[in-house]
Amino acid sequence: MKRAIFPGSFDPITLGHYDIIKRGVKLFDEVVVAIGINADKNYMFSLEERKAFIENAFKDEPKVSVVTYEGLTIEFCKKIDAQFILRGLRNPADFEFEKAIAHTNRKLSKIETVFLLTAAKTSFISSSIVRDVIRNNGDYTVLVPDSVNIK
Repeated sequence: MKRAIFPGSFDPITLGHYDIIKRGVKLFDEVVVAIGINADKNYMFSLEERKAFIENAFKDEPKVSVVTYEGLTIEFCKKIDAQFILRGLRNPADFEFEKAIAHTNRKLSKIETVFLLTAAKTSFISSSIVRDVIRNNGDYTVLVPDSVNIK
């Protein structure tokens, strides 16, 4: 079984994340969306909210599961027997950043990183932009899956 994890904070999940996951299920038998827990980070949405947003977005996709984890991503991969890390690339800056992490992960383990380019229509979207739109009462709904519903 080819299992990949798609790690991130997903604060919140965006249409870019959604697109990478949907395309990832065509490549892997299972895509585990792994929400990393970082006690030093201040999140807009609680861990439970972020997990629910993703679970609801993929409720009809049996090849997607959502979990939380702490620590090194490669250690979590070993724990759940994931052979691949799935990452999306929006731009050259993402590539340089992700390349360094992928090389480090490969040096420390046998886990491969698979990069997918984001779709042109979502390449400008980031969680930080979405949070800024939300903070300023903008229409965030055009940037996130329908499951991200802020009351």
